[in-house]
Amino acid sequence: MNALCQMTGLNRAGFYRRRVPRQASPVEMELRDEMQKIALEWPAYGYRRITEELQHRGFEVNHKRVLRMMRQDNLLCVRRRLFVVTTDSRHNLPVYPNLARQMTLTAVNQLWVADITYIRLRTEFVYLAVILDAFSRRVIGWALGRTLEAELAVTALRMALTDRQPPPGLVHHSDRGVQYASAAYTEMLKQHGAIISMSRKGNPYDNAACESFLKTLKQEEVYRNEYRGFHDAQASIGEFLELVYNQTRLHSALGYLPPAEFEQNGGAAQ
Repeated sequence: MNALCQMTGLNRAGFYRRRVPRQASPVEMELRDEMQKIALEWPAYGYRRITEELQHRGFEVNHKRVLRMMRQDNLLCVRRRLFVVTTDSRHNLPVYPNLARQMTLTAVNQLWVADITYIRLRTEFVYLAVILDAFSRRVIGWALGRTLEAELAVTALRMALTDRQPPPGLVHHSDRGVQYASAAYTEMLKQHGAIISMSRKGNPYDNAACESFLKTLKQEEVYRNEYRGFHDAQASIGEFLELVYNQTRLHSALGYLPPAEFEQNGGAAQ
């Protein structure tokens, strides 16, 4: 025994602790079980979001311990992928200056941001137009279609306007794509007293909030499903947007609250 201790560099007590695996306490087992459930429910959550979710569920745990346990259990996030740009700004329609970057937001319906992305189905590509309230990051309008015609973006805008009924003075920000510069789209905004804002040419960071949301959508919904067809994709994506992302998914920029709860709190994190 002494020889073994000398070889391993341990004293006798340390040697026996190494030989006999430490039994996890009931509290640790419950914590680990809940952590694994969250990781399965939210495959793209990192250790900080999982820590916040565990704390929301009543566990007293810090992010260092969660990171260590995730490494032990090999709980890895879904890898990110790139997606195709759908902006076509090669048109002679009017464009507008970027007003969004100068704004300091204090409430909902001050700034909306809009964008379009593509989604690959088994036999075709479809396109998703979304509108977010930049203050709460909540999805307030969306539409899925088979073409990039202006009506796709108009449908998403109509949903947002009907649901939110914004007062005059709202700033609507998008890229310079033909869908957002079209007469049908800009006239609808003007009829509701909205002020039009567009990103600078060739500068994707001007619409970073929407770009970030679309990456989240791809990672946590689109890449984890094989939609049977258009209507299956529409139903599944709609459920993710309205019930998962808006109502339950924790958002780091909102103090780890879902957008709906953040709005209910008047824009204050817990």
